[in-house]
Amino acid sequence: MSVLSGKKIVLGISGGIAAYKTASLVRLFIKAGAHVQVIMTPASKDFITPLTLSTLSKRPVFSSFYKEDENVDSEVDISNQNLEWNNHVEIGLWADLMIIAPATANTLSKMANGICDNLLIATYLSAKCPVYFAPAMDLDMYKHPSTIESFNKLKSFGNTIIPAESGELASGLSGEGRMAEPENIVAFIEKKMESKLPLLGKKILITAGPTHEAIDPVRFIGNHSSGKMGYDLALSAANFGASVILISGPTHLSITHEFIQVIKVNSAAEMYEQCHKYFKTSDVFIGAAAVADYKPKNIANHKIKKSEDSFIIELEKTKDILESLGKCKKNQFVLGFALETDNEIENAKLKIQKKNLDLIVLNSLKDKGAGFGGTTNRVTFIDNNFNVFPMELKSKEEVANDILIKIIAHYEA
Repeated sequence: MSVLSGKKIVLGISGGIAAYKTASLVRLFIKAGAHVQVIMTPASKDFITPLTLSTLSKRPVFSSFYKEDENVDSEVDISNQNLEWNNHVEIGLWADLMIIAPATANTLSKMANGICDNLLIATYLSAKCPVYFAPAMDLDMYKHPSTIESFNKLKSFGNTIIPAESGELASGLSGEGRMAEPENIVAFIEKKMESKLPLLGKKILITAGPTHEAIDPVRFIGNHSSGKMGYDLALSAANFGASVILISGPTHLSITHEFIQVIKVNSAAEMYEQCHKYFKTSDVFIGAAAVADYKPKNIANHKIKKSEDSFIIELEKTKDILESLGKCKKNQFVLGFALETDNEIENAKLKIQKKNLDLIVLNSLKDKGAGFGGTTNRVTFIDNNFNVFPMELKSKEEVANDILIKIIAHYEA
């Protein structure tokens, strides 16, 4: 699994002979699961065609401020379809990473001094993401004081240089200045990214969605949980570098990430079984699912006919997943959710004690915008020392990120 999976990469190509290697570079990024948007300087099109890179990246290649025959893929969502120009600001904001390869002496000087005369430099100046550059030039150019000054300036801006390699150069000379090979560029970026992932090497087990407790072959007892909170947690955890097992009840949601394994279940009993199967090898458990508290004691083998004016279903308790894991935890960090309507803080504290939790995320149905089915949530964190941290109303994606930051703080303490 690559840390580049799901990342949005802007690959800037400037006009040097090493541009021919970018076909392989695009393929490697795509193979790693990244989305690649190529921007070419006009001069770079003398060394490799936009058609080649567009075919490999499965996106149109941009090279000018105005669209020619370029049609932005609607999935990219980086330009206003009613405009006839390529919006460098939106492209820069879209990117998770920007890589300039090859970065010629000319392009490096423009980057260092803000000389904004093409789409690539305009996008670079608009980007707020990490920027990497892979120099490519002849050995004397590589060591020239003006080039060294460009390197130092760019590094002072927070950009990262991918050092050039030594070898045969286009001039026929041999020495330093050769652009790093595509495989080495990808490996360099992956290593840098991995070093900044606070949950790399951690295994996080997450439950999501409702459970359906069968009454007969066509009916069930369920709830209104959409599963969105659990799915957002899984994605956030994976983006922080964790290996995630997501045990999901019935939901319309889907998720694709190389760091996430999804296990589908229907009932509370199935979820209980899968949680205990993976808990021992997990570092963190997040119980975000809305698991049914009760299930029908007897399940009919055939559809129950509507014959009586009233119908009684005898219910029995389901196994409490969170409590059972709290009892058998060793070094795991266990986090649960509480959805309350009355005496919220007190009930949440009791749940921490009863279920041996490290942290609880409290939802109150009294809070507008919180609870099932919506895109927002307002939560209160309570730790096992009963410290209370109320949060503002946020999107569920932001809440998920806040929860993961709490987990990261636990491991950094």
